[in-house]
Amino acid sequence: MHDNFCQDLIKVLKSNNMSSYTKTSIKKSDKVAHFQQDVWSIFTPLAAQLNAVNLGQGFMNFPPNDFIKEAARNAILIDECNQYSHPKGRLHTRQALAKSYGPLFNRTLDPETEVITTAGANEGLFSIFAGFLNEGDEVILFEPFFDQYISNITMNGGVPVYVPLKPHGDTSKIMSSRDWKLDMNELRSKVTPKTKLIVFNTPHNPVGKVFSKDEMEEIAQVAREFNLLVVSDEVYDRLFYKPDVHERIANLPGMWERTITVGSGGKTYGATGWRVGWLIGHKELIATALSAHTRVVFCVNSPLQEALAVAIEYAETNDYYERNVAAYEARREKLCKALSDAGLPYTIPQGSYFILANTAKIQVPEDYEFPEIIMKRPRDFKVCYWMAKEIGVVTIPPSEFYCEENRYLAKDYVRFAFCKTDETLDAAAKALLKLRKYIKQ
Repeated sequence: MHDNFCQDLIKVLKSNNMSSYTKTSIKKSDKVAHFQQDVWSIFTPLAAQLNAVNLGQGFMNFPPNDFIKEAARNAILIDECNQYSHPKGRLHTRQALAKSYGPLFNRTLDPETEVITTAGANEGLFSIFAGFLNEGDEVILFEPFFDQYISNITMNGGVPVYVPLKPHGDTSKIMSSRDWKLDMNELRSKVTPKTKLIVFNTPHNPVGKVFSKDEMEEIAQVAREFNLLVVSDEVYDRLFYKPDVHERIANLPGMWERTITVGSGGKTYGATGWRVGWLIGHKELIATALSAHTRVVFCVNSPLQEALAVAIEYAETNDYYERNVAAYEARREKLCKALSDAGLPYTIPQGSYFILANTAKIQVPEDYEFPEIIMKRPRDFKVCYWMAKEIGVVTIPPSEFYCEENRYLAKDYVRFAFCKTDETLDAAAKALLKLRKYIKQ
């Protein structure tokens, strides 16, 4: 009797409320409704599906150094590390960051007021935008940009405004990332009474440009003149190649008071899955970002914060940064040679672990069949898809890092990541040789 009643009730629910509920379309927020399928969810699965060499997404396919993993293993055994940390971050971590970065900012950093840890650099950026943007405030971005900037800005009511970096010289030949330059007159023309922030990335992803002190002074002059906050994304700050030197815009006259610098443990220590980053800046700026950060995540996972502190202290006294740069420089040279052998011109990066290659000479067959999701995108998407299928190497189309109006600037480029093992880079070099027959002279 009871069973029959339950079955009848389920039938009623399914035929009435439940069925009408499942047929009802719950409207998305305007904040997310316009988002397209992101580039990572297209090409990362494609690499696995095709068993292609993946030089696309910028994650390491080799393990962190043993001292970094050992620090994480030990941290989990510290009982207090398995509980909430302060929203600012564990004191040990903030002290390690302050000690390491103080000399680089030419000041004694206060770990209580001028440093906080964040859930990766990305959450740090989100918290900055949440803390400073009002509806309609404008944020100037330099193209190409890290694609997460856009959603972080728009979800906090901001309006992105774009100024592209452009290559100067013969792009059909090998060039340096220093040849990609910002038009300062164009930057000034984009400043309006609604402008609130400039987002600045050096060493730059994906160009690899390390901005010179003179270039940063020009940007700083605009910030000072129009009273703008500068968000300096420096997640690759420990990865630049001689003779270039990574300068810090916060060190320029009048800029400490208007700059928040963003850092990343994942990039610096080869552990992107840890999702531990940090913000460094004037105490009033950090307090505002902290106010938002506390409401977004409250605090960052405690064990890996502790592990980061230990890793920083070890790295300071064991030549880690020098050895890490040397290893990446060797990987850079290996990929540069592979591109040269394949006949592709490229931009030699001064920093980071990405290379932009020029694909204008590649002749993709006109009758090649592309899925609908690729057909709707610019030429670089088509080249990347074709390369994955026919050459066996996955890269990333950089038009994803431009506004719709300026995506044409990226149509002849693809981005390679060289944060990979020698075996992976050697396999890519062998596969890329198949491009030769598709390159017009």
